[in-house]
Amino acid sequence: MFDPSPPTAASAEYIARRTETVGEMFVQRAARDGDKPAFYFKSGGQWQPVSWNGFAERAGAVASYLLGLGLQHGDKICMVGSTNPEWCYCDIGGQLVGAVTLGAYPTLTPKQLAYILDHADTKVAFVEGLEEINKILARRDELTKLEKVVVWNTEGADALMEAHDWLVPFERVLETPVDRAAIDSRVAAIDPNGTAIIVYTSGTTGPPKGAMISQANIMTIMRDQDEAFSVVEGDCSMSFLPMAHVAERVLAFYGRINTGMPTYFASSIAKVLEEVAEARPTVFGSVPRIFEKAYAKIMSAVEQAAPARQRIFRWAERVGRQAVQLWQAGKPIPFGLKLKYRLADRLVFSKLRAIFGGRVQFFITGAAPIAPEILEFFWAAGFPIFEVYGMTESTVITHANVPGRTKLGSVGRALSVVEDRIADDGEILVRSKLVFQGYYKNPEATAETIVDQWLHTGDIGKKDDEGYLYILDRKKHIIITAGGKNLTPANIENEIKASDPLISQAHAHGDKRKYLVAIVTVGAGEAVEWARQQGSIDGATADKHIKDLTENPLARSAELEALLCEVALNVDVQARIVASVKRANESLAKVETIKKIHILDREFSVAEDELTPTLKMKRKNIETKFKETFDQLYEDEAFGLVVQSA
Repeated sequence: MFDPSPPTAASAEYIARRTETVGEMFVQRAARDGDKPAFYFKSGGQWQPVSWNGFAERAGAVASYLLGLGLQHGDKICMVGSTNPEWCYCDIGGQLVGAVTLGAYPTLTPKQLAYILDHADTKVAFVEGLEEINKILARRDELTKLEKVVVWNTEGADALMEAHDWLVPFERVLETPVDRAAIDSRVAAIDPNGTAIIVYTSGTTGPPKGAMISQANIMTIMRDQDEAFSVVEGDCSMSFLPMAHVAERVLAFYGRINTGMPTYFASSIAKVLEEVAEARPTVFGSVPRIFEKAYAKIMSAVEQAAPARQRIFRWAERVGRQAVQLWQAGKPIPFGLKLKYRLADRLVFSKLRAIFGGRVQFFITGAAPIAPEILEFFWAAGFPIFEVYGMTESTVITHANVPGRTKLGSVGRALSVVEDRIADDGEILVRSKLVFQGYYKNPEATAETIVDQWLHTGDIGKKDDEGYLYILDRKKHIIITAGGKNLTPANIENEIKASDPLISQAHAHGDKRKYLVAIVTVGAGEAVEWARQQGSIDGATADKHIKDLTENPLARSAELEALLCEVALNVDVQARIVASVKRANESLAKVETIKKIHILDREFSVAEDELTPTLKMKRKNIETKFKETFDQLYEDEAFGLVVQSA
C-alpha cells in the first residue's frame, strides 16, 4: 500500500565503518558471514546460492592468478560482459591484489572497446565469450599492453583458444591455488587514498573519459550508506544493470559487500520481469527508462481492456493520485479517501505490485529525469520510487530522496558529506570527499571539471527553501531560442514521452530558432501491440516479435524494422501522436511548446551511436545526424506534422 513513512532502523552491520579499502571490506565481510548467501544465480531452472566463503574462494583464485602474472599495485584489469557472478569474482580478485579495476559495456563496438582497453593501459581483460574475443581480435595489433584475455564462457571458441596462447579459459584461473598470505600482504599494503577503480563515461559529447575513483571516495559513501537507504535483516536485491556503470558497481555491488545483503543475478535483461517475481526482492534499482517502459506497457494494456475494467482502473488511478497529491502537499488523507484507496489497492494496485514480487520496500532510480506524472502514478500504486542524483565524478550519489523525506520531481537533499550550491549560471556545484580524483591521462579536462575544489557537474538545477534539488537539464543541452529564452529540453521531452505509451523517445530542437520542433520515435513493442490490436498482423507474428524483443530489447529483425516503419508512417498513428504532443504542450509554457514534429521511421539506437549503453540520448550526435531534418522542419511547410501554429 501507499506509505510514505520512513522504515524502522537499520539492523545490518556496515563493514565499511571499520575498514579503509574495498579489499579489506570484502575480507571482513567474508570472515563475518562466511556461510551466508552472498548471491544467487539461475542454473538448470533453479536458483543456486553462493556463500561469502564460496565468493572469497573464487575471488582468491583470481587474485592468486594475477599475482602469478606479476601484476603490481596500480596495474589495470578490465571486465567486459554482462552482470554476473564472474564479473564480481574478477573485480574483487583485482581489488585484493591492489589492481585498478574497470569495466566496459558488452555493447561496445570493437573500436570503442579497443579505445578503453588501450587508454586505460589494461594488462588483463576478463571477457564473457566469443563475441568479446572477436572484438579484441579485430583490434589486437593496437593493444600492445594487453597481456592476457581470460574468457568466462569458451563455448564456440575452442579453435581460437588453441590458436592464441594469450587467451585463457576462466576454469583454469579458478584452479589456481589460493595464496592467502600473499593476498593478505597485498590487501594490507593498499593505499586508502589510491585509485580503486576507473569508470569510463558514456561519452555523450565525445570520446569517453576515464574517471579515477579512489578507495577513500568509495569508502566515504559506504560508511554513510544507510543515510540514504537503510538495509535490514532479510533484505535482498535484484541485479541486472550494467556493472560497467558506477551505480551498479559502487552503490549496488560494493554496497552489498558493505551491508551483507544478498542479491539475485537475473539470467538476462529479458528475464528480469519473469525472475523478479521468483526472487521477490525488497530493494530494486533501475534507470528511469525501465519505469517509463513499464508505465507505457500498463497504459497500453488498459487501453485494450474491456470498458468495465478500464473504468475500474481509471477510478483507482484517480484515487491513488489524489492520495499522493495530498501527501506531497503535507495535508492529511481523509478517512473516506483511505477507505477508497484500500479498495483501489485490492482491486488494482496489489496486482501491479505482484509483478515485482510484492515485497519491494523501495525502488531507486537516477541517471536521467523521469516525468512527474509517471512518478506520481507509481507512488499511487504503492511503488515507492525514490529519485537520487549523482554522477560518476562524484562517486555515484550526492543527493537522495529517502523514506520520510521525499518530494516528487526533486532528486532530494544533499547527503551529510556533501556541500552543494547553484552557480550564477544555474550549474550545480558540489564539494565533498566523494569528488573523484580526476580523469585518467586528461589533466585539462580535470582542471575544467574541478575548480577550487568544487565539482562542476554540468547540470543545471535549482533548490527550494528546504534544500531539495531539482535537475533541469544538462548545461550543454540548454536551448537558447532566437528570442533569448533559455529552455531545458529534458522537461519538454519528458512531457511528450508521458503523453502517450506509443512514444519511446523525443528530441526537442530549437537552439537559435524562433520556436521548437521535435523528432519523435515510436516504441517497437508498442508498435507491435498497436498492429496486433488493429489486425494488421496476426497474433502469432506479434508474439514472435514480442518474444524477440524480450530476449534482446535492442535487437531489431528486418521484419520488425519494417513493421515499425509501417506503424510510424500510419496516418492514424501520426494523428494520435500529434494529439498527444498537443496535450503535452498544455503542460508547458508557451515558449516551450512544440510547433512541428517529424516521426522517425525507427527508434534511436545504440548501434547507430544515438544512445549511450544506458539508453540516454546522445544529443550532439542526434543534432548532427539529423541536421537536414531539423532544417527541413523550419524551411519546408509540407514537411513534418504541424502540432500548433508557430
